[in-house]
This record gives sequence, C-alpha cells and structure tokens, in this order.
Amino acid sequence: MARFEYEQFMDKALAQAQKAFETKEVPIGAVITNPSGIIIAAGYNQVESQKSQTAHAELLALRSASQNLGDWRLDGCILYVTLEPCTMCYAAIQLSRIKHIVYGAQSPVFGYKKDQDCFIKPFDTQITIIGGIKADQCARLLQLFFQTQRL
Repeated sequence: MARFEYEQFMDKALAQAQKAFETKEVPIGAVITNPSGIIIAAGYNQVESQKSQTAHAELLALRSASQNLGDWRLDGCILYVTLEPCTMCYAAIQLSRIKHIVYGAQSPVFGYKKDQDCFIKPFDTQITIIGGIKADQCARLLQLFFQTQRL
C-alpha cells in the first residue's frame, strides 16, 4: 500500500481523535479497514466517559469491527491509530489477528515497544507495523490537549 493511502486513513483516525479531544478525552483515534481497504470500524478514546481503563480507541474499534464482521478474527484487516498502541492494546490487536498496524506518533511512556521484551506471546503472529504516518499532526493534537489540561 502506498504512503498516500496510509495518510488518507490516518486522516480518518485523526478525525476520531478530534472527537475525543472535543469530549475532553486524551485525543487518540483509530479506524480499521478490511482487506479491501474499506473502513469497517472506528473508535476514539473514551476512558473517562466510560470510566474504564479498557476504553482505548483501539479496543473500541476492535470491538466494533468484530461486531460488524460477526467474528473476532480480523484476518487481513489493518488498524490505523494516531498513537503507538500500548501493551494492552497491542496484545488485543495480536489476538485479533490484525495484519498491519499503522500509527502516527510514538508513545515514549506507554508504547508497546517499551514493554516488548516482557511479552509472553500467545502465538507467533506476523504483524507489520508502520509508524510515523502524519506523526506531527498526531503529536500536535496530543500536545494541545495536555497544554489545555495544565491551564
């Protein structure tokens, strides 16, 4: 897939992140496409509104995609998310059999790479991970959010 296509879908994930921002949630958004490149699910962070640590954008998108497809196996699907997934989300993505993860900004605090050596892999998956797509835009929205929270 061309970088241009990744950027188009990241724009959709950024729109989801904007929804989170507008509801005073950490602005992280996600979309999932099927193998044909059609968006089948979207989600944005709702940790505060749902009062649940599991209401991350990625997990909500995974749940929606599974409901839309009628199967928890998301073989061949691609997840686009504005921030590098945390360890919890990465494990769920792996179990869902997502084929590719495309993310925007890196997460220096909670990113899956930080805990990668601690993983107990449930099975060997071959997930392609591409980072840095629209990273500046993704990071700017997060920075703006945290600046406004400190006022």
